[in-house]
Amino acid sequence: MNVDVLNESGADVDVVGLTRLCRFTMRRMRLHPATELTVRLVDPDTIATLNEQWMGKKGPTDVLSFPMDELTPGRDDAESPEGYLGDIALCPQVAEQQAPAAGHTTQDEVDLLTVHGILHLLGYDHAEPEEHKEMFGIQGRLLLEWQQAAEGKDPEQP
Repeated sequence: MNVDVLNESGADVDVVGLTRLCRFTMRRMRLHPATELTVRLVDPDTIATLNEQWMGKKGPTDVLSFPMDELTPGRDDAESPEGYLGDIALCPQVAEQQAPAAGHTTQDEVDLLTVHGILHLLGYDHAEPEEHKEMFGIQGRLLLEWQQAAEGKDPEQP
């Protein structure tokens, strides 16, 4: 899996760890080994511009996803076809502002937003109650598996 994490935000972010999280999530979602993804870490002004341009909303947001090849998760009987999953724009400064209210660290918030962005690229949404339940259930499971793998409790290290 080819994951490019570009830190254009000016914030100190563990780019290597974030790359590993992306690959971990993509493997867990059974994406083809040749799948590609780009994550751009951007500053508040850039994410605000993107938010207005693409979502029609004013001000900075935490994460935006731009799907490309409309890939979907693989199944037990078949992996996803190869392709370009898409681009994620994520603002670490907004994540830092949100983290205390969520009761976790900035890194945990960045991790959550990264997994959230990947799920959006895979077609998950949370506009309706059933969609929300499914997406946030998968997101929670993936983050727990990531934490367990990072602590050495999982044979598939992140």
